[in-house]
Amino acid sequence: MGINDFDDLDFEEVGGEETISTSRGSNRTFLIVAGILGGILLLALLAIAAYAVLILPARDTGQQTQAAEIIATNTAIAEQAQLTAIAKQVTMTPTNTATLPPTETPTLTPSSTSTPLLAPTNTPEPVEGTPDPAATETVAALLTQQAGGATTLVPTATALPDTGFADDFGVPGLVLIAGVLLVIIILSRRLRSSTS
Repeated sequence: MGINDFDDLDFEEVGGEETISTSRGSNRTFLIVAGILGGILLLALLAIAAYAVLILPARDTGQQTQAAEIIATNTAIAEQAQLTAIAKQVTMTPTNTATLPPTETPTLTPSSTSTPLLAPTNTPEPVEGTPDPAATETVAALLTQQAGGATTLVPTATALPDTGFADDFGVPGLVLIAGVLLVIIILSRRLRSSTS
């Protein structure tokens, strides 16, 4: 191929001014939309940072305080139950008091007949405050359960857990975010189709 081979080609002149002006117009629209999206992204990042710095620590502190109060209450209840069981056991345990055996005193009898003396019998004396057998059995059963590690407390759920994205923002927040994204999509398509 030589230098003269290019002479046969016809180059159509493209309107230089028109192409440059339309490309600048579409670039300007693109830059405006990109700036709006960047601003929304920046605002979202600032909102997330403010939430992480201001709201989360206060909520975590409140939850830790509430957990510490619950643990302290449970500990106090357990100690009170143990002290009550020990006190009932101590008051219901019969005390053995030592009684002296009866002594024999010699009696003088002028007669020569021997009369047999009966040996004294030990009859148990009723002790005041004798324990109720049913209460003693109940305390014994509770102490057996406590010694064996058996617990009678059954945990019950009082509230649902507070986890997840929807719990933090709620359904209205999610609908709002979805609406904003749909508006951005529709506007960007209209802007793109109007410049074409």
